[in-house]
Amino acid sequence: MNEINIKEARKKADKKAIKFILSLFLLYILFSQGNLFMNSVMSPSGYYYNAFIADHFNYIQGLKTALIIPAVWVIRLFGFYAIYNEQDVMVVAGPYLRIAYSCLGLGVMSFLSAFVLAFPAPWKSTIKMLIIGLISIYILNILRIAGLGLLFGFFESQRNYFEYHHEIFNVIVYIIIFVMLYIWIKKNTRKDIVSQV
Repeated sequence: MNEINIKEARKKADKKAIKFILSLFLLYILFSQGNLFMNSVMSPSGYYYNAFIADHFNYIQGLKTALIIPAVWVIRLFGFYAIYNEQDVMVVAGPYLRIAYSCLGLGVMSFLSAFVLAFPAPWKSTIKMLIIGLISIYILNILRIAGLGLLFGFFESQRNYFEYHHEIFNVIVYIIIFVMLYIWIKKNTRKDIVSQV
């Protein structure tokens, strides 16, 4: 390979990297801020509240419900009696958990979605990674909510002290997501190199 081809390959790689970084940034802002805006649209106390959208397109409440019900099932599997409503889980003789917007994992989901969509990979691989990643975050979030219910149910003394569960959840999820992305990128980069040869 001569020097001109190497320079062209570097320019192409630089353009791809810049496009990826810009796409990642723009998509993350769109997804994360879009979710915050929609939360305001669908919350009666929100600045942009719209009753029609809240009644018919409330995906945020749908996600809350989709997290709460399986978490309650897990708590019940361990012998606790738990009841719930649209945003709360109460473990009888145990903790009371409020599932707020910040508990939904939409920030982590926004990052994952932005990264996977921005990365130059075949669409089939992109969609597969997106589905696997989002389902993984969802399952980990169910386990976090159930885990808090069980932890506070078994160890009553910890109810007033364990305030950093959001941070711990985010660190664990980001580590898992970064490992998944590393494997996914390595696999897709290898295919890209082989196809160029």
